[in-house]
Amino acid sequence: MNIANKLTISRVILTFVFMFFLFCRGLAPKVLGLVVFMLAALTDFLDGFIANKKNMVTDFGRLMDPIADKILVLAAFAAFVQMQLIEAWMFVIIVSREILITSLRLFALNKGKVLSATASGKHKTLSQMVTIFSILVFIVAKEVMLRYFTWNPNWEKLFRQNIYILMLFILGLTIYSGLSYLWENRKIIARF
Repeated sequence: MNIANKLTISRVILTFVFMFFLFCRGLAPKVLGLVVFMLAALTDFLDGFIANKKNMVTDFGRLMDPIADKILVLAAFAAFVQMQLIEAWMFVIIVSREILITSLRLFALNKGKVLSATASGKHKTLSQMVTIFSILVFIVAKEVMLRYFTWNPNWEKLFRQNIYILMLFILGLTIYSGLSYLWENRKIIARF
């Protein structure tokens, strides 16, 4: 297993560490959760960069890189639903898209064809990670304010409204990238 694939696998492992810290009480675990998420997101950039730069692109990497991304992103959004920061119906739309595309990829793999991520899918993932990072910064900022200063409920209301707007954008991008992926692979789909 090459270094790029090891980075991909490490992203899955870091997801569990991130989730552990996110659900612990207190400021320090929330900060650690943010740091671990940033490290996991960094592995997404590094594995692709290394694989392309050092000519280490493998079928395993083409398949597992987007799956590792999905695990990280879906875990974060599921946590935010649990924390009542995003609406459950938003999570359902995101999960539905990911299940559809991953099922298509696995079906194609079963037929001997590896379907790589598309540009729109990569933009969608990057936008989702930026949104998750923004929400995590809010969580950490709220913990800081609660611990050292005071917390104004109006700030929370404003941030929740911004999260809602960000999530609407993410949903649009998620739906677009899913439809785009299906369209780009329509000839392969038609053969099945």
